[in-house]
Amino acid sequence: MKVQILGTGCPKCKLLTANAEAAVKALGIEATVEKVEKIQDIMAFGVMTTPALAVDGQVKSAGKVLSAEDIKKLLS
Repeated sequence: MKVQILGTGCPKCKLLTANAEAAVKALGIEATVEKVEKIQDIMAFGVMTTPALAVDGQVKSAGKVLSAEDIKKLLS
């Protein structure tokens, strides 16, 4: 499973990354957490507001910081 954080590196993007890493660790699943920071790559997902979270290439959330609990629900 690939979890991607779409954002340019702002504090909210960093918090979402930390929450995603915590969710993956808590679930004990095989997943990589990857940052996507290039504007062209973010736009390729059709995302206009960051931070955004994508799972296996599909955008699950955009424009808000999900908690680790919310991310765990998306990954389960």
